[in-house]
Amino acid sequence: MSIHQFLSPEVIVTGAGSLQKTGEYALRYGMHALIITDRILADLGITKPLEKVLKKAGMKVAVFSDISGEPTLSEVNRGLALCEEENCEVLVAIGGGSAIDTAKAISMMYNNQSPMSQYMGMEKVPAPGLPIIAIPTTAGTGSEVTRVTVITDEETDVKMMIASRFLVPRVAILDPELTVSCPRGVTAGTGVDALTHAIEAYISRKQQPLTDSMALSAIRRIYPNLERAWLNGKDMEAREEVLIGAMEAGLAFSNASVALVHGMSRPIGALFHVPHGISNAILLPGVMRYSMPAAVSRFADIARAMGADTTGMSDEEAAELAVEMAEQLCAALQLPTLKQLNVDPEKFMEAAPKMAHDALESGSPGNNPRLATAEEIVQLYKELVEKSYVSEGA
Repeated sequence: MSIHQFLSPEVIVTGAGSLQKTGEYALRYGMHALIITDRILADLGITKPLEKVLKKAGMKVAVFSDISGEPTLSEVNRGLALCEEENCEVLVAIGGGSAIDTAKAISMMYNNQSPMSQYMGMEKVPAPGLPIIAIPTTAGTGSEVTRVTVITDEETDVKMMIASRFLVPRVAILDPELTVSCPRGVTAGTGVDALTHAIEAYISRKQQPLTDSMALSAIRRIYPNLERAWLNGKDMEAREEVLIGAMEAGLAFSNASVALVHGMSRPIGALFHVPHGISNAILLPGVMRYSMPAAVSRFADIARAMGADTTGMSDEEAAELAVEMAEQLCAALQLPTLKQLNVDPEKFMEAAPKMAHDALESGSPGNNPRLATAEEIVQLYKELVEKSYVSEGA
């Protein structure tokens, strides 16, 4: 039998109004808190209720909000300087993945003085940093429970992916009330990102019993509730189910890794500036169909987790149904195609060999049940273009 490790926060708090519990947990780590959020959320006043909660608990509070959509090394350094200046003892990140990733990087650099680039990769961070409380305002990245941060070095234009057990937040607070104002497009894109995390964790070569349980539970929550949350942002039950599902998917992929969809998705985002959730969505059905022959029974499980009645079906038929259901959800959410995103098909195919190379270099495709060559990845990109431009009309 294999031996597995499963990393997770010490505490996960869920439920409407759970933001009010933040002070109680923050006090466990000290009296000085640094709230970390992005510029847009700060302008919308997202930190005000949190500041009130922390101050009511008797804490001293500073706020760092100089964060863009894709956090950079210079932003981390500015946040770290404020953290040191204010003698902060606990970081409270509220927002999407960018805010939480920035908090992880600030925490890491607080106690580790080498250049951040030296920590790139898996488990290269030598010492724990400041404790983090993570409060997501979108249901997608799962960053509130993962060991991963991604920071861009502007000087080298390199996206530094760092994974370490020391980056897992101590506490994750999942308050669905914070996701109610999330725009429909963001709800759809981040939701499919979370669904992709769950599917890829379940079929990953690194899967284990605990990640399997989390991944299937995430699919059961996300698939039937994402469209509900998209149609009615104030549907609190649907919002909470998707938020918890995204967290479960985060736990699953943080421990089992993602696979071919994410490997192919990142280069599309880097070269054509397609949002991550959208690039996952346009790739998901085709890559599922490609991967299916190597994991038929697992794709059949995915169909059942989505809610399909597979009575009387073979595993092959149920697996194909999982692909069709993924296609149906993406269509229902009106997620855009490459054509609708104004991606030039000729430029896309010119870039396909480089994107395939970059995908393989990331390591994620190595976790896929069916291992793809560079040529096969280029063919998958070609099929994506054909589906978008030929089926819709050039």
